[in-house]
Amino acid sequence: MVLKIDNVTKIYRNGRGIKDVSFEVNEGDIYGLLGPNGSGKTTTMKIITGLSRADKGDVQILGKAVKDGGENSMEQVGCLIEAPAVFEYLSARRNLEIAAAYYPNIKAPRIEDILKQTGLLDYQNDKVREFSLGMKQRLGLGLALLSNPKLVILDEPANGLDIEGMVDIREIILKQAKNNGITFLISSHLAHELEMICNKIAVMKDGSLLATATMEEAMTQGGNLENFFLQTIRSEKEVAQ
Repeated sequence: MVLKIDNVTKIYRNGRGIKDVSFEVNEGDIYGLLGPNGSGKTTTMKIITGLSRADKGDVQILGKAVKDGGENSMEQVGCLIEAPAVFEYLSARRNLEIAAAYYPNIKAPRIEDILKQTGLLDYQNDKVREFSLGMKQRLGLGLALLSNPKLVILDEPANGLDIEGMVDIREIILKQAKNNGITFLISSHLAHELEMICNKIAVMKDGSLLATATMEEAMTQGGNLENFFLQTIRSEKEVAQ
C-alpha cells in the first residue's frame, strides 16, 4: 500500500471542507478523485502533502503515519497542486536546477531526462513566462517527477488545457506509470479524462467521498465514468431524502 487515508476530516471556518474521507491507493494504481469544484479534492490532497492539517483522521504514506513522523515519506512523493510552483522569470532548466538542489542525489543527467520526458528540451532556455499554459503544466509535472518519487499527486493537471495539452499530460502520466512504476493520485472534474487513464476511482461531492470503485466496476455499472458519477450522486440524494 502506497497511501492510506482513514476517516480524515477538515472543516474550515465557513463550514466547508471534507468529512470522514477514507480510501487506499496501492502500488501501480492511477487513482482518480472525481468531483466538481468545491467537492474537497484539493483539501484532501493538501492534507496528504502536509500543506494543511486535518482536524481528525490519519494519513499513511508508504506504511508510515504522517502524524508519527511519516513526513520523511514525503521524500518519495512528488506533487502538483493548484498551479506549478515555478519562477516565471527563469528558464525551464533553471527551475529544475533550483528544485534539484534540494535533493543531493539528483545530477544534471536527470534534469536532461525530465526535459526530454516532458517535451521541453527544445524550450529549456526559454523564460517560463513565455510558456503556454500546457507547457507550464508539463514543467510542473516535470518538477513533481524530478526526485524519482514512488507516488505523484496531481490536482486538476488538465484544467484549462486545450485538447493537445490534455493529451500531452495524459501520455506523460501513462508512460511514467508503465515504464517507471510510479503510482498516481489525480483529481479532476473531467470524467472523460480520468476514464482515459485511471484504474480506480473515487467520487467526491460536498466534502464527502460517496463511492469508490475500480474503473471496470464503474464502466460496468454506468457504461462510462460520467454516468457512474451521475448515478452515484443521484443515489446519494435519494438516500438523503
